[in-house]
This record gives sequence, structure tokens and C-alpha cells, in this order.
Amino acid sequence: MNNERIFRIPFATVYDLLVQKALRKNRTQEEVDQVISWLTGYSIPEIREKCLQQVDYRTFWENAPIINPNASKITGVICGYRVEEITDPLMQKVRWLDKLIDELAKGRPLEKIMRK
Repeated sequence: MNNERIFRIPFATVYDLLVQKALRKNRTQEEVDQVISWLTGYSIPEIREKCLQQVDYRTFWENAPIINPNASKITGVICGYRVEEITDPLMQKVRWLDKLIDELAKGRPLEKIMRK
């Protein structure tokens, strides 16, 4: 799937998939919200609003209030790519979130996921 196709997906669709993945592994929607909020700077009500507004994934990321300064500490492989080596800044943010939710699903504590 090319990047532009990913960026056009409604954020609400991606959000639902992230929550489903967490729920399957006995994690909660609230934990997913905390992770998204930590990474993007959106408040939880703003995350819900973005879902209702049906913004696409590109718009969601481009309007993120602030990317957490500790996001650069997110490393590892997701979807076959090392997240720290992704050169497209927008795709790197997308993969950072994928990686964080993957860690959540694997049972990692929130404090470690949020690089505290």
C-alpha cells in the first residue's frame, strides 16, 4: 500500500483498528487514547472529535498540536521497517503510533510505552 493511500484513510477507521487490536490483547480504549494523546498532543476529547469529523490520516497528523519530544526514542521494527530509519516524516509518525500500539498489545506498561 503506498503512502498516499494510507494518508487518505479516515482517522476514525485507523482509530477503530488500533482500539480493536488493543482490546483483543486485554488492553483498553482508554490506554489507546492515552498513547495517542501522549504522541500527538491531542486531548482525548480532541481525538474523539477528529473521529467524528472524519478527517483523513494526513490531516490528523498535520494538525497534531505537538509531537512528543520523546517520540524520537521510539525504535524497532514495525511492518518490516525500522521506525528510526523511515525518511518520510509523516510516515514515520504513522509508524511510531503503530509501534506504540503494538507495544501496548504485547503487554508493555504505559510508562515504558510513553518513554518515561
